[in-house]
Amino acid sequence: MTIARTICLGFLACITVGTLLLLMPFTTSDGTWTHPVVALFTATSAVCVTGLAVVDTGSYFSFWGQLTILLLIQLGGLGYMMITTFLMLLLGRKFDLRQKFAIQESFDRPFLQGSSNLVRSIIATTLILELTGIFLLLLVFVPEKGFSQGLWISIFHSVSAWNNAGFSLFSDSLVSYKSSWLINIVISGLVILGGIGYQVIIELYLWIANFLAQRKAKFCFSLNFKVVTSTTIMLLLVGTIALLLTEINNPETLKNISIEDKFLAAWFQSMTTRTAGFNSIDLGKMSTAGLFLTMGLMFIGASPSGTGGGIKTTTFRVLLNCTKSALEGKDEVVLYQREVPSTLILKAVAVVFGTGASIVFVTTAISFLEPNLEFIEILFEVISAFATVGLSMGITASLTTGAKLILVLAMYIGRVSILLVIAAIIGDARPTSLQYPKENLLVG
Repeated sequence: MTIARTICLGFLACITVGTLLLLMPFTTSDGTWTHPVVALFTATSAVCVTGLAVVDTGSYFSFWGQLTILLLIQLGGLGYMMITTFLMLLLGRKFDLRQKFAIQESFDRPFLQGSSNLVRSIIATTLILELTGIFLLLLVFVPEKGFSQGLWISIFHSVSAWNNAGFSLFSDSLVSYKSSWLINIVISGLVILGGIGYQVIIELYLWIANFLAQRKAKFCFSLNFKVVTSTTIMLLLVGTIALLLTEINNPETLKNISIEDKFLAAWFQSMTTRTAGFNSIDLGKMSTAGLFLTMGLMFIGASPSGTGGGIKTTTFRVLLNCTKSALEGKDEVVLYQREVPSTLILKAVAVVFGTGASIVFVTTAISFLEPNLEFIEILFEVISAFATVGLSMGITASLTTGAKLILVLAMYIGRVSILLVIAAIIGDARPTSLQYPKENLLVG
């Protein structure tokens, strides 16, 4: 039982338990048994914090069903290994070396020192930011829906936004609130903070504490912090401007609304493509250029150790600078005056190639099963599933059972990462001292 297999089986166990719970009659609004495919798809989408749905969450599921989905979202956002580690802390047990390595593998960062403090910091960060989101959302939903319903809607959307899940209790997601600055700002803030990763948030907190304490020692940000924050800001701004330009003359999306709402909607869609899954405009009516741009942003996704998916901002930035180095004729890849190790470059290439190949395979399979659907609709849905985004052009519910099961597999692989799934299948690599002679070949 390798670490990769432990993590993969842990997510499968969570999905299985979630499916069994959602099958129960008390989880549906009409008190009937849930269809097995609906239960499996919803549980997978929740645990993998994707947000794709084959039924309307707000009307199909009862309060207990919605609560089950919310718990699965929280479990999937924190991660199986994090939940297990947190329970161990509550029981007073200590970490052994294997468990520390499992945390490292789960977060893709070397956290071998101070693992228990890390877990406490992550749990505290999650609770503080989710509670902040709840209190701010109450200002909008309580006056509209009443206290009890407004409170539940605020809790559900705050947790869903922080975990980049994209589940909404409204049938049109947040289209009805595209003009609400408070809703847009709060949801955007939760999504961005959840997507940039716990390490970046904790580092930002330490920098603020160092600044307020007026310590003379200069605080040095890590390379991960610099790359994640700069790349995230760049993608948000570029995405907003590009979506505004592609949709500003589209009467079905941005053309017939005020200039303020145009910018707000373009910003929100640029933000939500970072694996959040909410939408404030009808995606099925977007232009082809806007849809293609959205797919590109979804493919990149959020950042490592965050609650989002995609190939990650760091992978995108490493390969971008790798291309820059190749064009300049350099042998090394440099980021902020730091040389990137060749092993990291190889991993970035493997992530992009593995994800791209998986998307091609799944798109081909669903296109074979659904010959009546347009190719761009299928490709959009597949990328959304693999990147655990949850945005949809409205075809999810109409897919055949086979296509839905393929999307379930895509969401699962996208959440645990393609490299981890492959590692779980083939096992740990065996070390070798064998070296081969080097030889050049033509490339490009």
